Amino acid sequence: VQLQASGGGLVQPGGSLRLSCAASGSAFSIVHMGWYRQAPGAQRELVARITSDGGANYADSVKGRATISRDNAKNTVYLQMNSLQPEDTAVYYCVAQRRGSSSYGSWGQGTLVTVSS
Repeated sequence: VQLQASGGGLVQPGGSLRLSCAASGSAFSIVHMGWYRQAPGAQRELVARITSDGGANYADSVKGRATISRDNAKNTVYLQMNSLQPEDTAVYYCVAQRRGSSSYGSWGQGTLVTVSS
């Protein structure tokens, strides 16, 4: 499974951004997908995840500001982020868990989100 993330960039505080991640290869085998982020000098954080049937979970740090969704027909997962703050600045990675696996074995290349005025 290959994951291609896009949508990062520079946004002002209070702004919004939508990240996209398209899966290819053996995308039919994907069950769960998610987004991690890693800020400079910080540990990697699971921001949001979504199950194959659309159930979603969020980190407390983004709850109420983020929405994860997926389009199974397009093998694509999205992360809509609103009310962005400087502390949301990070490289965002999409991840995928394949059927029969117990972890996110597929990672995208990362897309940088910078929140700054």
